[in-house]
Amino acid sequence: MSDYIIATSSTSDLTRDYLEAHQIPFISYTYTVGGKEMTDDCREASREAVYRGMRKGDILKTSMINEYAYETFFEDLLSRGKDVIFLDMSVKMSISYANSQRAAEKVRAAHPDRHFYVMDTRCISGGLGLLVQSMVERMEQGMSFDDVIAWGEANKLKIAHRFTVDDLKWLRAGGRVSNISAILGTMLSIKPVLYVPDAGTLDAIEKARGRKSALKSILDGVKRDLTACGAQGHEVHILHADCLTDAEWLRDNLKAAFPDIGEITISNLGVVIGAHTGPGLLTAFYYCNGRQK
Repeated sequence: MSDYIIATSSTSDLTRDYLEAHQIPFISYTYTVGGKEMTDDCREASREAVYRGMRKGDILKTSMINEYAYETFFEDLLSRGKDVIFLDMSVKMSISYANSQRAAEKVRAAHPDRHFYVMDTRCISGGLGLLVQSMVERMEQGMSFDDVIAWGEANKLKIAHRFTVDDLKWLRAGGRVSNISAILGTMLSIKPVLYVPDAGTLDAIEKARGRKSALKSILDGVKRDLTACGAQGHEVHILHADCLTDAEWLRDNLKAAFPDIGEITISNLGVVIGAHTGPGLLTAFYYCNGRQK
């Protein structure tokens, strides 16, 4: 058994089954729907229900995690007598990161005999999940606390994130695009293709005309990256928000292009990211030689 713990947040978008199987503690973000506050429990059934509701008109609002909640969570982890590594969303994507840092300073002072590392992962959603899985795997193989941290820091920027959304109204509602841009984009059937660069931001790199073009852009981008680094044995994680058919299309085309590719998993996008992007989001995460500039 390891002498340290790797913990994360619900926005790693890992499944509850995986988190429980590997005993990974996680702190949950919350969201409000229909005036009722809900906890992001990482269950596939919860995610499916949210996207069905959004298609019927439900509007979700998400909340950051406050400093006190982080402090309580961290205190519980350190009270177990082990060192801790904590991984959350990129600092550029959530103000919660600053709250986690302030909470971490307090619990470090209360536990001077323990090591506690909070990583700025520069990852979001399934990219964060892939980093967590990779580091947990190495922890379970016996890698030391310091070596796992060094590995994570050396490899976090090799995780590619490619997204497309189906309806700009959700990004508009969350302040990610202006009203006029959303209206024009809808009229022209513009589907943005999004990417996470080294800075850990979420940037639009292409405006595809129509859903098929956006999906093809995602496929072509993954194929370019895997051709450059060698696809053999490479894992790809596909997350979707109520668009399973598109996720299966991407998986099947990647398998056809790379017969020796590794496991390709498909699961539901987490609620917190999905609240801002809406149903129809499709995204792929995988290791590459390095993120494009």
